[in-house]
Amino acid sequence: MTRTLLNRRLAEFGTTIFAEMSALATRTGAINLGQGFPDTDGPEEIREAAVRALREGRGNQYPPGPGVPELRTAIAEHQQRRYGLAYDPDSEVLVTAGATEAIAATLLALLEPGDEVVALEPYYDSYAACIAMAGGTRVPVTLRPRDGAFTLDLDELRGAITRRTRLILLNTPHNPTGTVLDRAELTAIAELAQEHDLLVVTDEVYEHLVFDDAVHIPLATLPGMRERTVTIGSAGKTYSFTGWKVGWVTASPELTSAVRSAKQFLTYVASGPFQYAIAEALRLPDSYTDTLRADLQAKRDLLVDGLTAAGFGVHRPAGTYFVTTDIRPLGEKDGFAFCRALPERAGVVAIPNAVFYDNRDEGAPFVRFAFCKKEAVLREAVDRLGRLAP
Repeated sequence: MTRTLLNRRLAEFGTTIFAEMSALATRTGAINLGQGFPDTDGPEEIREAAVRALREGRGNQYPPGPGVPELRTAIAEHQQRRYGLAYDPDSEVLVTAGATEAIAATLLALLEPGDEVVALEPYYDSYAACIAMAGGTRVPVTLRPRDGAFTLDLDELRGAITRRTRLILLNTPHNPTGTVLDRAELTAIAELAQEHDLLVVTDEVYEHLVFDDAVHIPLATLPGMRERTVTIGSAGKTYSFTGWKVGWVTASPELTSAVRSAKQFLTYVASGPFQYAIAEALRLPDSYTDTLRADLQAKRDLLVDGLTAAGFGVHRPAGTYFVTTDIRPLGEKDGFAFCRALPERAGVVAIPNAVFYDNRDEGAPFVRFAFCKKEAVLREAVDRLGRLAP
């Protein structure tokens, strides 16, 4: 055969780094702080809600294509109560198989071959693959470390926009850096979008995982942005049921309809009984997310202190459940080599941030650790990482 088997748009994408590093953790018995999933389940009453739905036969057959009405209503109520955003659950809410499908369906729906997508770098690895599958061209704008955090250069963002730009793809709170864009930054992005008549896709799956004085502000709340913004959310990160794969899109009727046109030919539907359970989860009192945030902030501080003591340069995240570290103070510069050796050196697995960059050299010295684990696991990981201290 003269042609390669894999579509050329996907030729640059092999097995994800998460699969490689998780397999390495299994093989070596290392503590896996690489892949971002909790090691405990979410609220018991929500798990029981899923069991009840299964037993009552709700969702065991194909649920409605846009999602079960109970969940779509709960999502609309959540957006209204939390952010003052009013969405019609019938025409402006779409349930997806996790946020990853929401991203894929949105980009497949909204992009034509040759369209440019401006995305903040480093970025979640599915962004690049989904842009490629849609025939688009990604244009990275790099977040760079400054004063202990990764920051956005608005001039660089402005310079990245061309006549071919179709949309801006945002992620805030931002994985992997933990940056939370503030109102001034979001206002500047909104002004650019309106000036150049751009759509904006915002991945807000970590919306409730913000720490210290950080505040999550949905872009759609800014003047002029509701009608040109596709907001993506997910239950997995907030309720610690990542395997249920329940995500959603909220947007204007026109944008939601476009995304649904693509989504129906991906999974069609998914997660039937779990949709009913997440509808109940979204109605939990605010005390649930307050407690979750406080717990994760304490775990963040535990891991940050341990990494600092071990000799890493540490960027304290304002959101998500990841810490990005600089390995250069340890005399290292290649994140891939460092992460592949770390299980043998210290019995811990992490992720090299370079996989999230177009310019691998930019991300080479940075390594990501997840802190969404039991406190005892994090303490053991910190003890092991202490072996690296000079």
